[in-house]
Amino acid sequence: MPIVRIDALGADSDRLDALGRAVHDALVETIGFPPDDRFQVLVGHDGTRSTLRYDDYLGIRRDDGIVYVAITMRSGRTPVQKQAMYRRIAELAHEYAGTEPRNVFVTVTENESIDWSLGHGLAQYAASSDTVGPPSGAAVNERH
Repeated sequence: MPIVRIDALGADSDRLDALGRAVHDALVETIGFPPDDRFQVLVGHDGTRSTLRYDDYLGIRRDDGIVYVAITMRSGRTPVQKQAMYRRIAELAHEYAGTEPRNVFVTVTENESIDWSLGHGLAQYAASSDTVGPPSGAAVNERH
């Protein structure tokens, strides 16, 4: 279960949706998340009231097509899986949204099962002995 935040400069709702689909499809393909496990915050910056800053760090020539992708997920993925994920996000962002791969900046933050509450005030992924049962009538899905 990842939560993804995507920030893009000058992005309308169509571009933001395309970027969201690109990241989601890459996570499904490379990490194995279920197709219905999509939780995203998509933010377009107009360059006036809100903007993004960037430089040419590591010799990568970025421009106003920059897209920042912040992924938070539970720990446990291998370096090979993460490299494949970064590559696929860049490929699909180019294919779906026309974003140059050099402008796709991705960070991953990992945490533990106890760090997630997906609703009802419960830590659904925590060990069952560490949690209180769901409120009456609440459904709990233990998947991913």
